[in-house]
Amino acid sequence: MDLPGPIHDFLLVFLGSGLLLGGLGVIFFTNPIFSAFSLGFVLLCISLFYILENSQFVASAQLLIYVGAINVLILFAVMFINDSEYDKDFHFWTIGDGITSLICTSLFVLLITSILNTSWYGIVWTTRLNHIVEQDLINNSQQIGIHLSTDFFLPFELISIILLVALIGAITVARQ
Repeated sequence: MDLPGPIHDFLLVFLGSGLLLGGLGVIFFTNPIFSAFSLGFVLLCISLFYILENSQFVASAQLLIYVGAINVLILFAVMFINDSEYDKDFHFWTIGDGITSLICTSLFVLLITSILNTSWYGIVWTTRLNHIVEQDLINNSQQIGIHLSTDFFLPFELISIILLVALIGAITVARQ
């Protein structure tokens, strides 16, 4: 979107705070259904980031694949969990979640530190994807396929491994 600078900056801050709040919800909610809905909110905010940066194809793929399919799969896996394990009441935090929160916080700090210490953080990826998406519509899907199999091969494979781990975890939870 071609928005004026202050509006663009406001939307970036608004979406960033939505991402942070949704991520905190994924970590701190003890009810897995609330956590799954919070994950859906995070994925929706990420697709809105893509729309804000003029990457409509990537945003629509994000909505269809992650918000539409993967989050629904996670919700179905969560619904297979035995309900007696979790209270029906709304609990935000328990003392037993402290170790998990410490691990997640340390991983978050490590991730932010490594992103800030590299030269490619965010701008190069968005610029390259915008260049691909802004080409003519006939060759768009061809160009994206070529770039996914050449330039973006490593991130594409890492995402597929993460999805495979999520599916295996969902099947393991559902079998119990």
